Amino acid sequence: MGHSEDSLGFKLIGHSNLGGNGDGMQIARNGDALYVAHFGPSRQGTSILDISDLTAPRLVDQWPAPDGGHTHKAVAADGILLTNHEAFRGGPPARVGMAIYDTTDPLAPTEVGFWDSTGMGVHRISYTGGRYAYVSSRPTGFVERIWNIIDVSDPTNPVETGRWWWPGMADGETPDWPADEERSVHHALVHGNRAYAGFWNSGMVILDISDLTSPQTISHLNWEIGGHTHTCLPLPDRNLLVVTDEAVTNGCEDDPHMVRIIDISDETNPQVIAICPVPEGDFCERGLRFGAHCLHENQPGSYQSQTLVFATYFNGGLRVYDIENPAEPVEIGHYLPDTPDGQPAVQINDVWVDADHTVFITDRVNGGVYVLEPEGWLSERMTAAYSKIG
Repeated sequence: MGHSEDSLGFKLIGHSNLGGNGDGMQIARNGDALYVAHFGPSRQGTSILDISDLTAPRLVDQWPAPDGGHTHKAVAADGILLTNHEAFRGGPPARVGMAIYDTTDPLAPTEVGFWDSTGMGVHRISYTGGRYAYVSSRPTGFVERIWNIIDVSDPTNPVETGRWWWPGMADGETPDWPADEERSVHHALVHGNRAYAGFWNSGMVILDISDLTSPQTISHLNWEIGGHTHTCLPLPDRNLLVVTDEAVTNGCEDDPHMVRIIDISDETNPQVIAICPVPEGDFCERGLRFGAHCLHENQPGSYQSQTLVFATYFNGGLRVYDIENPAEPVEIGHYLPDTPDGQPAVQINDVWVDADHTVFITDRVNGGVYVLEPEGWLSERMTAAYSKIG
């Protein structure tokens, strides 16, 4: 029997089951349009919702997943939508890389360009507007995902500008790390001339991208407990990173996958200074994954804060941490919806917090998209904690 809604500081105001194809992953908002990328088992690729009425999201269109692949990531800024194309559960995919759509009509994007990554395709994209998109991909000639810089100034003709990988990740190179340590770029977030990359079973990497044609490694930090490092979110005014490891097994069979606070005041020697509180309860017994995953990434136009952190925790739902004191993070809010039909527990996957404080979360199995409104003290704290990131 599934669990009932569990909320601290949030009210559910809207929901979409994505037309019965509820395997929602990454979310991107563009005005009254919400783009929802699908995990892939439903064989849907991207859904477009009209959210002009937040209490009743309306499914406008749903693009099928490409043969042999999935398009489980979506980002939107500066009039374009970017989606990944990656091999999925065997492939081979019809095409691999990154699709670019014009969003002059946000509810009816039209494809205008495609960057062919070769190999296994693009996993995740970071794009906040401007000339460059940043992607993780596994091109032909590499044993794991590397990091690519793509010039999208002409959306009809995207061009790779530069790429980074750790020596040993290309065919014919000899790894200098233990055989059981998988080095693979999940994605990197960029601020100024620095990129902060989750490096999967090898922690995190800070890169100097002053020369976009040749990114250089500044530092590398790994940890003994965890692995599958996913997101490295810079809080630049505070010389901090918030870093998640993605839980990839069910229950608690693996090491805990947590949310860490990293001091980067000396970027050549980053240091873990705290771990955000792990949700308490019977989550290990509920089924499916339990552990950290995504963060709200403070994108331009969305809600931004350098003291509040919004994290998804799979069957632990959405968690909100106050890190005003970075050495002693405190959980101040959470939300778990009713368990969707046909699954043992929720699997809250991604989170987007809008400038008006509306919160969108997805369930990667069958739950679709939930629209939340912060209440009371949490809403007041969000107002007080707003901090524009330049």
